[in-house]
Formats: sequence, structure tokens, C-alpha cells
Amino acid sequence: MSDLKNKILSMISEDLEEIEHALKENLSPYLDLVSEVASHILFSGGKRLRPMLMILSARICGYKGEKDKTYSTIFEYLHAATLLHDDLIDGATLRRGKPVAHSLWGNPIAVLTGDFLLARSLSISAEIGLPKIIKIISKIAEDMSQGEIHQLLRRENLDLPEDEYMEIIRRKTAVLMQGACWTGALIANALEKEEKALSDYGFNLGLAFQMADDLLDYTSDTSILGKEVGTDLKEGKLTLPVIYSLKEASSEDRIIMEKIITDKNFSFNDFEKLIELLKRYGGLEYTKKLASKHIEKAKNSILFFEPSETKELLLNIADYALIRKA
Repeated sequence: MSDLKNKILSMISEDLEEIEHALKENLSPYLDLVSEVASHILFSGGKRLRPMLMILSARICGYKGEKDKTYSTIFEYLHAATLLHDDLIDGATLRRGKPVAHSLWGNPIAVLTGDFLLARSLSISAEIGLPKIIKIISKIAEDMSQGEIHQLLRRENLDLPEDEYMEIIRRKTAVLMQGACWTGALIANALEKEEKALSDYGFNLGLAFQMADDLLDYTSDTSILGKEVGTDLKEGKLTLPVIYSLKEASSEDRIIMEKIITDKNFSFNDFEKLIELLKRYGGLEYTKKLASKHIEKAKNSILFFEPSETKELLLNIADYALIRKA
């Protein structure tokens, strides 16, 4: 895994530096406090996956302009805005190993900074001058909000079906990666076939990325993950490993699982017991397999592009999304 990660990072190091510069340059808040809070979430170690996907999608379609880094900030600002809001809604304490923004500046400032980042992303999308992109970004904002509301309404629901889980992660995660790739194709004036291929790539990558993220809650540790393991359960979120295992469990083991899931103060031993049951009933393995299928769909969608370093990067990023540890 570390070899693949290092390979990817070595290939995009210059792009990452330019993304960092663009994020600072295009932040443009009117108040120092807004800049301080926004910087806390923006420059705390994020992967920059979404802006990178936009840049690579434009590049594989032959983009020759100089504004790709600026346009890519749309997707990191959108992502950061949702993190600020989600952390507050979830009552989180850590994000990327640091205290969450609302614990430092209070709820109103965190919410309003998230609103500013959302507005900034829309402003930059308007600067592109393509109505289709403005429509895509606006729809992403709508979907992410509805995904969060949907998840909020279904918290602690032990009968959450798999199809509802998939709809939640489609809205919360997949549409943003899909939009980043689609926008990259659009600014490059790509062929319709290329637009669709990159949109499909981003969509399937996003679904797999979220499933892999949900697995980390049961397979990683706090020092690597940057947040407490077991956080999803404590926040009342049922993710696919649990949904599947509850469905497959014997009535006796389901009672044990339900007791742990509904106890917000479950012990370390309880959590270990739950992980054992997730393994026994195939929840972890099922989630890995489904995520793998979406990674294959993502990769297959771009196979028709001519061989290039950019294509290789997109394929490698898809593989890494599945095996990452944080």
C-alpha cells in the first residue's frame, strides 16, 4: 500500500503544491476570523483528492488552459464546508487528528464559515462561465445537504436497508467526486463520450471510497484515522458492514449486536466483540467486495483513453481508494 501511495504522491507532487497555493489565493474572506477558521479545516492534512480528480480529468481530455488549479478549489471548499457542518451535527471531537472547529470557535462561527466556503465555491464556479458547471455544483450542494438530512433522520434505525444506505452515500460522497471529474471534462471541452466516462469514474470511485471509509471505522485506529474509531456507531450511523451483518446474524447474536450498537458508551471489549461478529457474519467482507466492484466499474469506464501518465494516475488512485488506511 505504501508503495502505491508513494508512487501516486511522486507523480502529483507539483500539482498538490499548486492546489495548496490556489486554495490560499482564492479563499478571499473579508474577515480574518473567517480565514482562520477556514484555514483550520482546509490546511489540516486533507488528501486534496477532489481537486486532484478535477485536474486529472481535464488533463486526460487535453486541457491546455491555466485555470484548472483555481477551478479545482471549488471541490475542496465544498468538501470543507460539509466537514465543518457535519462535525457540528455529529458532535465530533477530532478531525484529521485536530480538535474540530466548533470546539475552538463555537457553533455559530463554524456554521457561518461553512456557509462562506459553500458560497465561495459557487462564486468560483460562476467565473468559469459555463452554465452546465454552475448547475452541476448547485446540484451537488443540494444532494449533499439532502444526504446529511436523510442520514440524520435515519440515525439509530436498526432496520436501515442497504438501498437507503447506498442513496445516502451517493448524495453525501459520490456526487462530489462525480462532479469534480465531470467538471474537469467540461472545462476541457471534452467529447460527450469522455464526459460520461469521467462522470461514471468519479461516481463509482465515490461510492467505493465511502464504503472503504466506513470499513476504517472497524479496521483502523485513532492515531492513523485522525478521529476516534467507532465514531459512526456513537453517532448512531449504521453503515454497510453493520447493516449486512445484522441481516445475516442469528437472532441471539443480533440481540448482542443491537445492545452494543444502541449503547453510546460501549466499552472497548464490546466494540471488539462487535467487530468479531461483523467478521463472522461477513459484513466486512461483503463491504470490501461491493467496494471492489465499484472500483472495477470506475477503472473500466476510462479504459478507452489512450495510455498516458494521467490515465495511469487515475487507475492507481482508484486502486488506492480501496486499500488506504486513513
